[in-house]
Amino acid sequence: MLSSTITTKGQITIPKDIRTILNIGKGDRVEFLVDTKGSVTILPVTTDITALKGLVPKPNEYVSLDDMKNAIRDHGGRY
Repeated sequence: MLSSTITTKGQITIPKDIRTILNIGKGDRVEFLVDTKGSVTILPVTTDITALKGLVPKPNEYVSLDDMKNAIRDHGGRY
């Protein structure tokens, strides 16, 4: 397991092995995605959108468009 220490400014150095895996370097940007369990995923901003597949679990049941509209209306929103 790789680790880093947080500086007094809240900064960390991403270990070289992780930078290599993410194909990132000086000046590149990364995004932090936090899931419902509190796990954090770091993605390079240049990542293809298909890399996001699977980060959000599929719902247990599907909701119809009418059900969505009704839920929005019932909670004071507009659609």
